[in-house]
Amino acid sequence: MSYNSFGHLFRVMTWGESHGPAIGCVIDGCPSRIALKATDIQSDLDKRRPGTSRFTTQRQEPDQVRILSGVFQDDTMKQQLTTGTPISLIIDNVDQRSKDYSEIRETYRPGHADFTYDKKYGIRDYRGGGRSSARETAMRVAAGAVAKKIVAGLNVRGALVQIGDMKIDRSRWDWKEVDQNPFFCPDPVMAENWENYLDRIRKSGSSIGAIIEIIAENVPVGIGAPVYAKLDQELASALMSINAVKGVEIGRGLDAASLSGEENADQIRMGADGEPIFLSNNAGGILGGISSGQSIVANLALKPTSSIRLPGRSLDIEGNEVEVVTTGRHDPCVGIRAVPIAEAMLAIVLLDHVLRDRGQNALPRKAGTRPM
Repeated sequence: MSYNSFGHLFRVMTWGESHGPAIGCVIDGCPSRIALKATDIQSDLDKRRPGTSRFTTQRQEPDQVRILSGVFQDDTMKQQLTTGTPISLIIDNVDQRSKDYSEIRETYRPGHADFTYDKKYGIRDYRGGGRSSARETAMRVAAGAVAKKIVAGLNVRGALVQIGDMKIDRSRWDWKEVDQNPFFCPDPVMAENWENYLDRIRKSGSSIGAIIEIIAENVPVGIGAPVYAKLDQELASALMSINAVKGVEIGRGLDAASLSGEENADQIRMGADGEPIFLSNNAGGILGGISSGQSIVANLALKPTSSIRLPGRSLDIEGNEVEVVTTGRHDPCVGIRAVPIAEAMLAIVLLDHVLRDRGQNALPRKAGTRPM
């Protein structure tokens, strides 16, 4: 199997399966002398960890990360630093229940990759989906935590803004609330409504989709490229690679199609400090594939979890029509735990482009400033 790596100068390769002994990743291209210890990564992993509330899968994985290579500290150093060599990270799987999947050994679950995976490779790990499982995304979060430490001042954060057809009230948006509820929700009123809503969904044996918004602040001006390495192009690709994501919008996204030219254009004035000020951010911080210095804003839509307890029609491996009911432990809304995954992918793409920009342009640029 190929295509287990992404990135260019900051490159991440993940490995492992949902029910294997461990999952891990190798980060190649991390600059040297970056302070890095396991606890720096663990805080992000804890946000994605399963079993933290009744609204996520009850698989109990501590997701304790270990750094196997790429860092060094001796008695003369005050902190552990990256060496510029490949960083290898590993997380042990400790709570697999492979027997939960024995009933679907020879059947394809509707909405899953079972059918396509089997047709492509001729072999399928039915225990939780194997390599196609969202378990793999824990390593993206780990790599993203490393990426966040490298670009000075960069702040990447996300929130759940919609579950099903229930949207937040943006007038109540409060970033402090994101860490105060199990949904990463910035609207405290909607968080309470979602609690009752998801309880009903969960008890019915079904699932529901969601929309996540991620925002990157203090992004350097001028990263990206105007043709085949557009920043929004590669960001959309990275976000679409997350399990269950079926749509990505940058800035106003599809809504921009209903705007007039004067409404959509992000007009510019000169600020008192001699730096340009944009009067709006419909472009989501990216113009012509290149960062403008504004906040980068992206929304991603995730489909409902395909593993549900309600019966669905499908086929077995012999082509016989069957009825499938998926047992085991599953998220009633995969969008909840996808928030830190989306943050990680955005951070990785931004760092990769920062490093590429430094390779082409000798001097790095500060966030919000004109190109030097």
